[in-house]
Amino acid sequence: MKNYKIVLAYDGTRYNGWQKQGNTDNTIQEKLERILKEICGQETEVFGSGRTDAGTHATGQVMNFRMDWKGTAEELLDAFNEKLPEDIAGLSIEEMQPRFHSRLSAKAKHYSYTIWKSKRSPVFERKYVFRCEEDLDIAAMKQAAAAFIGEHDFKSFCANKRMKKSTVRTIYDICFEETEDKLTLHFYGNGFLYQMVRILTGTLIEVGEGKRKAAEMEAILQAESREAAGFTAPSRGLFLREVFYEEWEGREEK
Repeated sequence: MKNYKIVLAYDGTRYNGWQKQGNTDNTIQEKLERILKEICGQETEVFGSGRTDAGTHATGQVMNFRMDWKGTAEELLDAFNEKLPEDIAGLSIEEMQPRFHSRLSAKAKHYSYTIWKSKRSPVFERKYVFRCEEDLDIAAMKQAAAAFIGEHDFKSFCANKRMKKSTVRTIYDICFEETEDKLTLHFYGNGFLYQMVRILTGTLIEVGEGKRKAAEMEAILQAESREAAGFTAPSRGLFLREVFYEEWEGREEK
């Protein structure tokens, strides 16, 4: 049995998230496992690098699975893509060492969240941005974001109130990319809690709108309470961009 790694892109709009669920078969993991079974004739379990929420997208999700495949890796990727729906694509494939695991082997992840700040309606991008009609103080947002850099307990930014494992994570960088119509926040970290990026984004939006002060971020972290942080930004603006499997040494400048 060979261990394959595939990098995926998908539009999460019509799916109930990545992870298989008992009450629905409309998840990305479920669909991928059905397709792999059609290819090899056997049940094939897929492991994802992260459990993206319903409506969340990816340009760099990573999955791995084990399969007894007689052809080349590229032939397997071609067979896989032939059966995928139009809103999912396998971008690359690689045969890995047996111990490789898409989630457990990951060292860092890059998520982005895009805010539409133009007065014009985002007709063609409405499924991939959150429209913010208030003018944003981006300088204040950058000041607030600086408080999250480094290792912190992000319990206030976790939607799972029953979380029993550690809520300590390290954010390496939060970058702001601005165009005339859009503001995209790029989050780089060693791991992210349930809805953490969306809550961080919602809190930063509230700072940008003047509803919170940038200086409040330290107190929100120290509160270790979900109620202390801002709203959860909608899933449609969130993308899993890349998963890193080497120790973090900083992002490459574009």
